[in-house]
Amino acid sequence: MKIGILQTGRSPEEIQGTYGDYDGFFVELLKERGFEFKNYPVLDGVFPSDPSDAEGWLITGSRFGVYEDHDWIPPLEDFLRATYAKGVPIVGICFGHQILAQALGGKIEKFDGGWSVGPQKYQSEVFGEQNIIAWHQDQVVERPADAEVIGSSDFCENAFLAYGNKALTVQPHPEFTAEFFADLLATRGKNLPEEIRQEAMAKDSEGLTSLAFADQIEKFFKAERT
Repeated sequence: MKIGILQTGRSPEEIQGTYGDYDGFFVELLKERGFEFKNYPVLDGVFPSDPSDAEGWLITGSRFGVYEDHDWIPPLEDFLRATYAKGVPIVGICFGHQILAQALGGKIEKFDGGWSVGPQKYQSEVFGEQNIIAWHQDQVVERPADAEVIGSSDFCENAFLAYGNKALTVQPHPEFTAEFFADLLATRGKNLPEEIRQEAMAKDSEGLTSLAFADQIEKFFKAERT
């Protein structure tokens, strides 16, 4: 099954040599599951020609805000609306979770409750309890009409959204490993409020369910669709 990766951000240059870039994180997370991948760095203006160029689409995370004025965001929203209309399955992670919601009529804002950084527990009747690394201040504060909440945390109500069998999006980062997170905190953590940075450093990264959640992504992409 061919998965197109819509790359909307990059890992920090200081640690990219060790961990690679964001598109590669998903290739690693979903390896040996019968997928082939093609990356489209949309943040550089490189877009697919048509939603049918892949059998499924995955939108990465990003340090950018979906509401920011970047030339590549409006065409990305157009592409996602066209893909959604055709019923080609979409998975969105963090920024990807937010940009699909925005494209389909939802609203994203900087959450007045502040930041969520580090391993977080999410409750889901569909997936059970999940422990996945988060890094965000922006949140989906108003859901699109088609979106159903299937997972939440105390901090983030709209953390996991399902759009029927057309799209599955999540606010946290199942592609982040504990090792990458530690080095990300060392590089980009300086941009966080000091209290949030200290709390994140103190969090225990044991018991992450990222690999188990990869099973859910695989199941969603491979589900039968009429």
